[in-house]
Amino acid sequence: MAVTKSHILIADDDDDIRLALSLLLAEQGYKVSEAANGKEIARSISQSPPDLVLLDMNFSRDTTSGQEGLEQLALLQSKDIAVVLMTAWGSVDLAVKGMQQGAGDFIEKPWNKQRLLQVIEQQLKLQSLKNQNNNYLQLLTGHPQAWVCESPAMQALETMVLKIASTDASVLILGENGTGKSLLAERIHKLSRRSAVPLVALNMASIPESLFESELFGHKKGAFTDAKVNRTGRFELAQGSSLFMDEIGILPLNLQAKLLRVLESGEFEVLGSSKTQVADVRIISATNADLDDMVARGGFRQDLLFRLNTIVLTLPPLRQRKQDIATLAELFVNKFSNKYQRPQLSLTRNAIEKLMQYTWPGNIRELSHTIERAVLLCPNSEIYANQLSLHSGANMATQEIDIQPLENVEQQLIHRALEVSQGNVTAAAQLLKISRNAFYRRMDKFGIEHDT
Repeated sequence: MAVTKSHILIADDDDDIRLALSLLLAEQGYKVSEAANGKEIARSISQSPPDLVLLDMNFSRDTTSGQEGLEQLALLQSKDIAVVLMTAWGSVDLAVKGMQQGAGDFIEKPWNKQRLLQVIEQQLKLQSLKNQNNNYLQLLTGHPQAWVCESPAMQALETMVLKIASTDASVLILGENGTGKSLLAERIHKLSRRSAVPLVALNMASIPESLFESELFGHKKGAFTDAKVNRTGRFELAQGSSLFMDEIGILPLNLQAKLLRVLESGEFEVLGSSKTQVADVRIISATNADLDDMVARGGFRQDLLFRLNTIVLTLPPLRQRKQDIATLAELFVNKFSNKYQRPQLSLTRNAIEKLMQYTWPGNIRELSHTIERAVLLCPNSEIYANQLSLHSGANMATQEIDIQPLENVEQQLIHRALEVSQGNVTAAAQLLKISRNAFYRRMDKFGIEHDT
């Protein structure tokens, strides 16, 4: 029995088909509803939007053209609902037309039970991942559409992006924490020939080491103790698309060899399966770590680095793109004004000047947090410089430290990094250019409490 409670709408004018599918999917643990025509589909998605629709291509109006199915597909696409088409055997051309217009996959009648369930599971996971990616990009960049390149440094980067985006070359994105590496990955993908399929993203820092292989390649039920159900890996989900691997430097050495194999041959195996699969995936990776130094210390494979860094793009820190700050700040003001339902706010000239003078150790993410806080606390229609909570002594890079025992200085830096990063341990560790585990050890050493 599947543990999922995803809601599936079966849209078909054949009573027997709806009944057979309802029984099968209910047995697998899905919530199921039915619709026999276009009106019932519209009513169903307005009352209880499904996670996925099994959509017949032909209803009662005709039995061959598929026009009704395409009309319903357009409606479902406008609601961002995943769709799997159902078509009679021999109508593959019609199904392909539907996929070109946004359907995720198709099955033929009479269906193969195993393939049907696999297609449903994969499309549900892909839709969930798409939603997660959107949230992930918003969290990392503050605004998924805020690609601003008015500064000379960003214009130079944009020129390179436009040259390489349409190729399938692997791209390694370098840059400090908070510079918007995930947003750059999304832009490269949107400009590529793979843009019709959503970008698949994986943040290495958020995955326990024991689950890396399963996340990348998937696993079969029973492959290990906690493998209760089949899991689709990111390489399979990214088939025909791009896979963005953030914080690639965290990947354990034993898995670096397996990743290298995929990049060299395109082949991989799902955990618990002996069947070799072939991945058609473009790799975009990112890190703020010094991978060359990691190679020298034996922490990263040089041959893997050569496969990842066909194209290297370095995102400049915000302090090197002053001409972008005012535009980014205004975008964030508009975003958070809408989010918190505040009257439209604006930044005063003095506020913009103060934003331009600050050196932004936390880059775009810090700018986003600063503007969000100002929007929340602003009592009127204008945000003044003194409401930005930016102080001349707040920049860790310029803060003077008196001569004192090294351990005392280390403890101060740990506290300061946590303050600047607003409690984000990963970001704080990156500011000090040490690993997250090393940062946690120092927190424990000095008795600094942290969330687990």
